[in-house]
Amino acid sequence: MVLPGIFKPKKTSEADPKKSSKSSPSRRSVSKSPTKSLKESESRSQHRKQSSRFNSRNVLNTDIHPLNLPPEERERRRRSAMSGPGDPPTPMDLDQDGDASSASSSPPPTDPTSYSDANGSTNDADMEGPTSPVPPPHRFKPTASPPAKPALDPEECKALGNKYFKNQDYVRAIAEYTKALSVEPQSVIYLSNRAAAFISANRFEEALADSQQAQELEPQNAKVLHRLARIYVNLGRPSEAVDVLDHIATFQTVTPAERAAATSMQTHIKQAEEALRRGTTGSMVVHALDQAERALGPGVEKPRKWQLMRGEAYLKMGNVNSLGDAQGVAMSLLRKNRKDPEALVLRGRALYAQGENDKALQHFREALNCDPDYKDGVKYLRLVQKLERMKEEGNTAFKTGKYKQAVELYGQALEVDPNNKGINSKLHQNRAMASIKLKDYKSAISDCDRAIALDSTYLKARKTRARALGESGNWDEAVREIKAIAESNPSEPGIQKEVHNAELELKKSKRKDYYKLLGVEKDASENEIKKAYRKLAIVHHPDKNPEDESAAEKFKEIGEAYECLSDGQKRA
Repeated sequence: MVLPGIFKPKKTSEADPKKSSKSSPSRRSVSKSPTKSLKESESRSQHRKQSSRFNSRNVLNTDIHPLNLPPEERERRRRSAMSGPGDPPTPMDLDQDGDASSASSSPPPTDPTSYSDANGSTNDADMEGPTSPVPPPHRFKPTASPPAKPALDPEECKALGNKYFKNQDYVRAIAEYTKALSVEPQSVIYLSNRAAAFISANRFEEALADSQQAQELEPQNAKVLHRLARIYVNLGRPSEAVDVLDHIATFQTVTPAERAAATSMQTHIKQAEEALRRGTTGSMVVHALDQAERALGPGVEKPRKWQLMRGEAYLKMGNVNSLGDAQGVAMSLLRKNRKDPEALVLRGRALYAQGENDKALQHFREALNCDPDYKDGVKYLRLVQKLERMKEEGNTAFKTGKYKQAVELYGQALEVDPNNKGINSKLHQNRAMASIKLKDYKSAISDCDRAIALDSTYLKARKTRARALGESGNWDEAVREIKAIAESNPSEPGIQKEVHNAELELKKSKRKDYYKLLGVEKDASENEIKKAYRKLAIVHHPDKNPEDESAAEKFKEIGEAYECLSDGQKRA
């Protein structure tokens, strides 16, 4: 609202020659001191500057209510309104000096409160009377500020990321998609694009996280779900990939080609699990795992479950190389987690199969410290403890000369774990040694054959077999066996001496067997040899067999045998 008369342009009054002529002498007659004149000039100059600044700001703001004006401007307008019907002062008038001569041409200054406005008011409060303009209600409706423009344009970031992706610069593409997601973190498009870039960069775990988040936002997005299934296959999780594809099939057709990778990997893993369950050869398990691992993404680590299955397969194979491979699998897992009970038991079983029972027991105990309820740890700990105890009992019986008891104890130990080829080959060899002491050469040779069948590299069993063959009288076969060992293992300590001894025994066997003639063992004492000679001499004496022409020849051979065996040098 604009008050009438306040914002009217001021009329400049025409100069009155009479007044001018009257006032001129008075101006000339008044004299002022230079100092006072200078101060008044400075004051007027400052007032003009302030008035000019205010006028420049508010001269066009005619819609401002008087109550909202600054006090000095409100005072100025009030004085202007109270000037009445007379001509308002011009700017030139305000800039003139207020001397005595000007008083004659203008009304004398009086107290501003003594003036009356056009409505008869005498102060500021009276201006708000019935005749004054009604002030508007003080309603302030703050206008909503426009939303701040984001520092990043996600669409520009996406476009730039797509450009980098096409140029196979996946690192920069990921960076741009990440910028877009920083502005719109719930965008399925940005998440999906970044997941694709992660896959191309072989960063499958990060791709999985983005795809799973996108799936939560849009559970029926087939493109997102197909990418998620692909990631699962690359990570070696075929069952989860098949589940995702089955979900897609509920609202969209899934072709056999789209299922091929997931179903093929799942089939190979099931074949490996079934082979382990049936107890078939470990080579079938290894082959199935090799086929499944071909579908893993580049740089993806083999799943822990697959590694444990491979280690189990190597244990079933049981040869020296496979046992070493089993230890390698276990050590690979233990480098990542030294408290992995399954890996500890796997390595303990490999050591147990290699005959290092003390180290095996240590690993089983450590596994149970990590998980006291781990059944396989308890099982193998008790098994090895029992087998070790029975083996030691058999060794003690053998050392004390209780060979028959030793044979029995070794036989019981063989029943504890029929699948442990390494330990069982040693038990068969030990029992063969006890059988030789009992002169049961046939059983000794049989045990040696079983030990060699379990471990073809077991040289000690082959030497024991050669010894059993020789002592049973078959020195020809014994020499062939010991020479074969020497040819395949020329660095074996003492092997050449054993070959020489076997050949010497073979030559002796070609001569008359004096022990056999006397009916004594080769380790018989002199008294046993003498008793045997006297007994046979009486039986075969020619005087007692006058009609038997061979008796004399037999008697002669007995005497020759006694003469040879009673002489220590000839007997040696």
